[in-house]
Amino acid sequence: MAVTVYGQTKEGKEVRAFHLKGTKLSATILDMGGTITAIEMAGRNVVLGLKDLAAYEASGWWNCLIGRYANRLKGGVTIAGRHYPLAQDANGVTLHGGRGQSWGARIWEVIAHSDTGLTLRLVSPDGDQGFPGAVTVEVTYSVTDDALRLDYTAVTDAPTVVNLTNHVYFNLAGEGSVLPQRLQLNADAITATDKFQIPTGEITGVAGTAFDFRGAHPIGSTVDSSEPQMALAGGYDHNFVLSKAAPLDWAARLSDPESGIALELLTTEPGLQVYSGNNIKPGQINHRGEEMHRRDGLALETQHFPDSPNKPQFPSTSLEPGQIFRSTTIFRFSIA
Repeated sequence: MAVTVYGQTKEGKEVRAFHLKGTKLSATILDMGGTITAIEMAGRNVVLGLKDLAAYEASGWWNCLIGRYANRLKGGVTIAGRHYPLAQDANGVTLHGGRGQSWGARIWEVIAHSDTGLTLRLVSPDGDQGFPGAVTVEVTYSVTDDALRLDYTAVTDAPTVVNLTNHVYFNLAGEGSVLPQRLQLNADAITATDKFQIPTGEITGVAGTAFDFRGAHPIGSTVDSSEPQMALAGGYDHNFVLSKAAPLDWAARLSDPESGIALELLTTEPGLQVYSGNNIKPGQINHRGEEMHRRDGLALETQHFPDSPNKPQFPSTSLEPGQIFRSTTIFRFSIA
């Protein structure tokens, strides 16, 4: 397996890139945040990457592992009768654990690596990001014939909450807008949100709305819908409630008519955050050295639901001592 030095953090810590290779695809993973800088398929990098290590470190949320709580929480959390305010923004929202404390900008310990696999570990101490309990997380990246698989585990020494994902952006054309690409979701409903994109607690059906991807259609055909839920986020940035027939089932299918590349995403998680890159700002440079534009990438974030600790009707994100959190996500690729 090829291991190269990718660069140094602003504190001078060395960051390595691990190059995993299968028969049909290869993937490059950094030990900083488990960042996926590339998935090469049919001569194209189908991941929307950033220009260099400094850009990844500054973002902290791009193509990397997210914890302790992926997505949004409102007003902190109450665990075992004690309230933890967390790192809130001006609207009382904590996103992805809080900016400035991102797991994606930390160097993870390399536990094992081979030509086709990489296991990373992070020990998140008690009080990290304002959450209780010391949590140890391991994530294994495995390349098979046609897929990249992520297996997550986590344990804690005190009651806490955990919601993990990888915030990877896809573009199956390798460049340009994702709006012509066709998306299908295994979801009959979404968790409706308020103006701060916090779930109201209501689960609403997708039938007859811009969220109906039960049949495949181009992302661009509905991304600028004037529906109230869409207007709140300026496009897609919503948690879809997956309609699963098995613990590990398909959640999304994405295809590009130009390249012929298709992605099938499978997960054990109950939800999928679909984000259409609405907030990509001018001046950001991609891995090809070109300026990125709004909606040049589509994030498909497997997860438990946002604000679950404050919504008892949602699937629980609680983790107790003696329990093991387990989660699997598979990105399987093909070409027509």
